[in-house]
Amino acid sequence: MPRRARKRRALLPRLFTLLLLAVLAVLYVRWSNAALQTAAFDPVFARLPQGFDGCRIVVLGDLHSTVFGEDNQALVEAVQDAEPEYIFLVGDLLDAFRESPEDYAKKTAKALADIAPTYYVTGNHEWAAGNVPDLKKDLTAQGVTVLSNEFITLNRNSDTIVLAGIDDPNGYADQKTPETLAAELYAAHGDPFWLLLAHRNDHFPDQYSLLGADLVVSGHGHGGLIRLPFTDGLVSTDRTLFPSYTAGLYEKNASTLFVTRGLGNSGSTFRVFNRPEVAVITLHAAIR
Repeated sequence: MPRRARKRRALLPRLFTLLLLAVLAVLYVRWSNAALQTAAFDPVFARLPQGFDGCRIVVLGDLHSTVFGEDNQALVEAVQDAEPEYIFLVGDLLDAFRESPEDYAKKTAKALADIAPTYYVTGNHEWAAGNVPDLKKDLTAQGVTVLSNEFITLNRNSDTIVLAGIDDPNGYADQKTPETLAAELYAAHGDPFWLLLAHRNDHFPDQYSLLGADLVVSGHGHGGLIRLPFTDGLVSTDRTLFPSYTAGLYEKNASTLFVTRGLGNSGSTFRVFNRPEVAVITLHAAIR
């Protein structure tokens, strides 16, 4: 056999191996962007009223119009299986760069509100997509409580905590500031245990952690898109490298932050080692 033919024949197994690896990599990336992962978190708080000890909350963020199964049935079932007492939707339900399925927001809101009381705050993408007032009306009509720079009380086992929510900074230029909202909350309730729903994880260290909330719940970070060992993600949503505050629990200025890795992707972005997350937070009161 001629030498050139022998070389071509010797290359075939290598080419097949490379092709197989490429196909497996593509399949893995597709799977890791579509296969839901339920993750449990158990923060402990010295100030949490005993009546809320063991309270289970599902946190969903950054859906970006993504569908998990027909009519989001896979997502709905994952949330049902978590048996939440409350559901927090922390923004970017829709995507500014992607067409949403028909009645996406309404159907998703109705399915979640049928499981447990559901609370929503806007993300940057809703404002970029436009028509936020109509979106808020649609969600409210489906049983979701929209928190637009306001606060309410939650009651459990004869105890009360306060839940506040702020619109994303992409909202109206003259909207109430988080600092004003916090001041109004303290004026109305003294010094309560309170939670803040605020879409942007990266505002926590220098702003939200200073408001006095016991727990801030955010999204926006997408888990750093690509999760590598010993990092908090590779790329932030504003394309800086090695961001922080992208997934899980953090503490600063006596405030705790929880960031969900989120569920969807914006535009052409994708996840690696970072599956879509249904986050389940169980609140625990410290032993006194």
